[in-house]
Amino acid sequence: MGSEEEIIRKYKEKIAKELNDVPLENTAKKSEQYGKFKAQFMPTPLTYYEKGCQFAGNLFKIQPSPKESADLREAIRISHLDTTPGGVLALSFLLPLILIVVGSLVAFAVFNKMGFVLYFIIIGAMLMFLLRKMPFFIANSWRLKASNQMVQSVFYVVTYMRHTSNFENALQFASEHLSPPLSLDFKKVLWDVETNKYDTVKGSLDAYLETWRKWNMEFIEAFHLIESSLFEPSEDRRVSLLEKALDVILNETYEKMLHYTHDLKSPITVLHMLGIILPILGLVILPMVTSFMTSEDMTPNTVALYLAVLYNVTLPIIVYIMGRIILTKRPTGYGESDITDEFPGYKKYKNIIIKLGNKELSIDPFYMALAVGGILCLIGFYPLIHGAITDRAVLMAEEPFFMNFKVFGYKMDISNKNMIGPYGVGAALLSLCVTLGLGIGVGLYYKFKSQNIIKIREETKKLEREFASGLFQLGNRIGDGIPTEIAFQNVAKVMQGTRTGKFFTTVATNISDLGMSIKQAIFDNKVGALVEYPSNVIRSSMRVLMESSKKGPQVASRTLLTVAEYIKEIHRVNERLLDLMAEIISSMKSQISFMAPVISGIVIGITSMIVNILGQLRTSIASLDATTPLGSGGAGILTMFGDGVPAYFFQIVVGLYVVEIVWVMTILVNGIESGSDKLSENYLKGQNLIKSTTLYCMITFVVIIMFNFIASTILSSSNLV
Repeated sequence: MGSEEEIIRKYKEKIAKELNDVPLENTAKKSEQYGKFKAQFMPTPLTYYEKGCQFAGNLFKIQPSPKESADLREAIRISHLDTTPGGVLALSFLLPLILIVVGSLVAFAVFNKMGFVLYFIIIGAMLMFLLRKMPFFIANSWRLKASNQMVQSVFYVVTYMRHTSNFENALQFASEHLSPPLSLDFKKVLWDVETNKYDTVKGSLDAYLETWRKWNMEFIEAFHLIESSLFEPSEDRRVSLLEKALDVILNETYEKMLHYTHDLKSPITVLHMLGIILPILGLVILPMVTSFMTSEDMTPNTVALYLAVLYNVTLPIIVYIMGRIILTKRPTGYGESDITDEFPGYKKYKNIIIKLGNKELSIDPFYMALAVGGILCLIGFYPLIHGAITDRAVLMAEEPFFMNFKVFGYKMDISNKNMIGPYGVGAALLSLCVTLGLGIGVGLYYKFKSQNIIKIREETKKLEREFASGLFQLGNRIGDGIPTEIAFQNVAKVMQGTRTGKFFTTVATNISDLGMSIKQAIFDNKVGALVEYPSNVIRSSMRVLMESSKKGPQVASRTLLTVAEYIKEIHRVNERLLDLMAEIISSMKSQISFMAPVISGIVIGITSMIVNILGQLRTSIASLDATTPLGSGGAGILTMFGDGVPAYFFQIVVGLYVVEIVWVMTILVNGIESGSDKLSENYLKGQNLIKSTTLYCMITFVVIIMFNFIASTILSSSNLV
């Protein structure tokens, strides 16, 4: 009976395999195991999108075409999303439909304008396309983050296999020293072997490498060389293949980045023109245009709202999407990661640390940024608050003048029914506080959140640049037969006064004074040398030292010398990559820090002058006797112009656009230069937002006063005021 049951079971499995039918109990088991794996290792910023896809998929059953379904499944698998192609399509229809219906109804009820209804229909159509492509965007973002770590991943695998030819342990070693997402991919490779999805690590890795065939052939080639080294009987030949693997990915990275920088000039120029130059220069004629646009039906506030929708919503989104498309084409690089991901103890430095004696006070940067930004915005909104709480009769009465222009400048509209404003120069100057509040507030948040970690990482990077020399000397000492404990002391004396010397001194002191082992002296959580220098490169080098020491001092010596050479080579290629991008990065940084704020500030000064001149002319012409020929002509001219948009609102719209465009361009600059490095991105956001916003407000303040002084002089000499 047992043999019959065995035969029946085998045939059932064969039939199930031919029909691609996996038993439900096995599927449930593997799904549960993968769920536990993902919960343990997978970052969770995409859960809202996944939940949205699942919710929409349960409401609507939409089946994509076979080709689209296959492409979506590949993108979903790469980005580890917990959804299906049907759920993605369902959400791409459901969410835009809700936005179109709700947005159109609210806009029409509030503004009674069909223009906003049409706008929401266009936005909904764009959102439908974007949501349909969202898995591909997420997969590209995942690839960008992963490709930023590829050189390091090959470095870690080669470094480990240089002394121990064990592929599985090498992948495990690399996954421990890399940060997500590539660390998750390597853990998934090992996990698939443990759950019997693949029989060998090589089979599991080869299946994973296929997902990179379209984008990073050098990554695949490097790992195939590493795999080939496992079958080499000659030690020299094995080591040569490992070194060749690292050379392949380094040289190919440089070559692909060379082509990328050459191809980058045209898209960056287009982005600069469409995102900065044309929108800002277009503002020069807008005061005249808005003067013609405003009427009884089209109030100045409505026109200002249209401008805000165009400049503060539509254009920044378009520039951001164009920038992300440029970043998706960035090849493999050598980038940095947030050290708090690998060293959680440093997360406290993301707050503002204030020392009070022996105690430390930790303040969340959000609250300080909110306080500074809130106070400045409150000052900037004072003209609106003043207009809202002051009686109309009092407000329309005589008020202080500044350069022949009213400070607040409230007046009655064309229909003489509603009060509009503020048109005054004082109000325009106060509006700069709104821009300062948002730009400085957001900038302070990013700066305080990242500056402490950046300082620590910069010190660590300086140590890494020196560390190759220290490893070389340490390897030579150990190779001469000196015990490792004594070798650390000797190198510390030779490199005294350097960061590397300080690192080795800490190790030697822990060994001699505290009686620690080498492992404790380096890796101890409280006093270990790595506590002060959180570096994956240094940590992995010391781990390799620990592992290779088990095979004798000569093996440890050769391993350290090789690691030192690898570190120098990686640093050399990274510097060449930065040199390639120097021209483009320098141009983009000048746009962020100087061109955009200066041009915008000058345009706002001109705008303020034009608006005030038109307002004064309109008032002067209206006061003339309509019975005179001049008065009749003046009345005719008067009917051609509306009230125009106050410079107060104009400045707020443009100021917010400057803040947004600096934010978007900073993301692009950091992405081109450093890949997916959120820590560096946040730090640059803080610096650029504070500097650019301050420069813009200073220039705008000076230009508004200067141009309105000129306008005041001209109007006074013409007897029009």
